[in-house]
Amino acid sequence: MALYEFEGKRPKIADSAFVSESAVVIGNVEIGENCFIGPNCVIRGDWGRIVIGNKSNVQGCCVIHARPDDMTKIGNRVSVGHASMLHNCTIRDQVTIGMNATVSDYAVVGEKSIIAEGCVVRNSQEIPPASAAAGVPAKIIAKLTEEQIATHDSHKDLYAGLAARCHKSLKRIEE
Repeated sequence: MALYEFEGKRPKIADSAFVSESAVVIGNVEIGENCFIGPNCVIRGDWGRIVIGNKSNVQGCCVIHARPDDMTKIGNRVSVGHASMLHNCTIRDQVTIGMNATVSDYAVVGEKSIIAEGCVVRNSQEIPPASAAAGVPAKIIAKLTEEQIATHDSHKDLYAGLAARCHKSLKRIEE
């Protein structure tokens, strides 16, 4: 992984977290326990602060950034799908962000919600807890059942386990 100190701020990454070798992590970033950060992610804490909670996963090619002196906060047990972009927003616990989704400045995604693939959560938009949102711009399409919440939450264990598996058995092939 490419870790960079920026203006005296260094990333803090839990020992149990896995950060791919091709990921770039800059400055004021905190990555919690048992997190998985996939290939080609860019997590830039150069202007603002980035906090990623425990057992969260940020899948390949995601970009996470924050405005100057502000923050992007990702809760515990959050899945951020491939190629998503999170900018200066708050993602509460147990959220699933679909692939190629965008969550914009000052938006708040309530706990246990699902943001569909390709969805755009607009500036300052709030997604209520246990909701499914889809579209451009995001619209609430359903209230989630406890069964749906449990199914999506169980998928987060797969990525928390993948972090441990990568620490144990991922080996670079030198030819």
